[in-house]
Amino acid sequence: MELTRRDALAALAGAGILGSGGAAALARERADADGPGRSESGQPNQSRSEQPDLPSTAAVVETLVAVAGVVYPSAVDGVREFVETFARRRLEADPEHRRGAREAVADLDAHVVISFDAERFRDLDPELREEALSLVGTRTAEPARDGTAAERVRYYLVNDLLFALYSSPTGGRLVGIENPQGHSGGIESYRRGPDG
Repeated sequence: MELTRRDALAALAGAGILGSGGAAALARERADADGPGRSESGQPNQSRSEQPDLPSTAAVVETLVAVAGVVYPSAVDGVREFVETFARRRLEADPEHRRGAREAVADLDAHVVISFDAERFRDLDPELREEALSLVGTRTAEPARDGTAAERVRYYLVNDLLFALYSSPTGGRLVGIENPQGHSGGIESYRRGPDG
């Protein structure tokens, strides 16, 4: 199954981040395809709230792509484009969430330095990433915005990605939800009967 930018925008709408401006957002996303995250001058965009002691927003997005490679089913393709589209808009829309995600990435990276002798989670070989998430404790941790490192990683990274996937039309079909919350399903869903 192929995840698309439309899936990402549907997930954002389900999260209340995109409203009636979804079509305009899709147009902007398509325009960004040649250079996502760049300003008109061609320089990488960086929020005024970026602080040098925490990973940048761009680093958070790259880490989310790496985490998605662990937590998303192997049956889905197009993960990078989907995660980048969802994550950039999610982080831009909510400065408090952005800061929490940056702190969670810092926590995850600090653990990787100690346990794997690597600088960052996203630098690990793909087969080691699942082990790293397990060692941090994300399998058993309750998601909590202001909790322990494991709880924050679960909340800001793992759960955010799972929400994005399963609230998208493609991700919803993967688990048998034809029309996830926030997705109308289109006219065809009204023409079919309940069994079709």
